[in-house]
Amino acid sequence: MFLRHCWGPRFIIRWLLSVICVCLVACHSNQAPRFIGTDLTGTVFGKPLSLTDHHGKRTTMQAFAGKVVVLFFGYTHCPDVCPTTMSDLKKTMQLLGEQANHVQVLFVTVDPERDTQQVLAQFVPGFDDRFLGLWGTPAEIAATLSEYKVYAAKVTEPGKAGYNMDHSAGLYVFDKTGAPRIYMGYGEKPENIAHDLKLLLSN
Repeated sequence: MFLRHCWGPRFIIRWLLSVICVCLVACHSNQAPRFIGTDLTGTVFGKPLSLTDHHGKRTTMQAFAGKVVVLFFGYTHCPDVCPTTMSDLKKTMQLLGEQANHVQVLFVTVDPERDTQQVLAQFVPGFDDRFLGLWGTPAEIAATLSEYKVYAAKVTEPGKAGYNMDHSAGLYVFDKTGAPRIYMGYGEKPENIAHDLKLLLSN
């Protein structure tokens, strides 16, 4: 009588529903974060970042252990893409609120001839005083661009003085251990950037 009662149709249905619910919860908890940007988890770059910041201090990625790092390659004379991206990152920090203190934005120049320490010190903190500008010798910058697969080239126009720089304009995002996790293309909305940074900050 006991067995027939315990394993009747109603008990079996309830047991199956319970098992299904447990499985669904387990599967959901094991899901990887759903980034809006391109997931780079497992990607390995070459040599670690090692450049000089706009305070004159040699900086490596290890210096930001425990923080989420957003890496952007640009130049201070850029007429549109770079100031727009930096403004978007400023808005992203505002959206993060207190969590922004656990995020480090790094602006790496692709134009070491003009972007000296003094120039970067005026340009980068103008968006957020927590942002850091990174520079180096032409050889150091060329090596860094190669390691991160970033394109950059001088562009001159006939009859015009000076030059502009064509360059890759995406964002590389690293988690709190320094591992590459997300790539975001140019023009990503601050709300979307903040969404992905919050996922990394929560882990």
